[in-house]
Amino acid sequence: MKHKKWVISLGGSRIIDDGNVDYNFLRKFEKILKKHKSEKFVVVTGGGGTARFYIKALKKLGESRRKQSMAGIAVTRLHASLLMRLFGRNANEVLPKNMEKVKNLLNKNQVVFCGALRWKDKNTSDGTAADLAGFLECLFINITNVLGVYTSNPKTNKNAKFLKKISWKKFNNMTQKIKFHAGQHFVLDQSAARKIMKKKIPTYIIGSLDDLDNILSGRKFKGSLICG
Repeated sequence: MKHKKWVISLGGSRIIDDGNVDYNFLRKFEKILKKHKSEKFVVVTGGGGTARFYIKALKKLGESRRKQSMAGIAVTRLHASLLMRLFGRNANEVLPKNMEKVKNLLNKNQVVFCGALRWKDKNTSDGTAADLAGFLECLFINITNVLGVYTSNPKTNKNAKFLKKISWKKFNNMTQKIKFHAGQHFVLDQSAARKIMKKKIPTYIIGSLDDLDNILSGRKFKGSLICG
């Protein structure tokens, strides 16, 4: 079954890696979305290491978690503005800051970029993407820097097991065991996990643009599916 609307959460670590914009990755991302011109996309950009850099600084200065989060939100919006300019005419020219504005812009554009829309306690750009997927009745794809969902962090635990498919409930239980902190790094945050379970949103977790193309083309993909 082919779907016409998708929400993609694009991790900040895929936009900027070690302080450098990953132009090769972004150009390939652009090419894939343009290839699927009959589809419409909302792309929510994360803050990645850049956001964590500022959050860490504000934490050291003794600022509140809200102020730390607002710095992270600013970085997500900066990343969205970068991609808006990269995509040019195929994307929105105005950065939306609420879901109704995203919906209106999607009627006029193939791709709409946004960062976090507003501050919510214990929420990241993944939560924003899950909110939008529910609001727009879209499928949800999260592009991160690991293959998919593991039983634990594969970068620190060599015995972590990859999960090709996991239920909403089991995934939600997994995320709730993680203590939230601003700028946290996990494939989906606790808020997003609750939202996709409540709204029953099929959610793909992938680390490769080839697999993004495979999903959009209805082919087999390497990654994880959260559903059922």
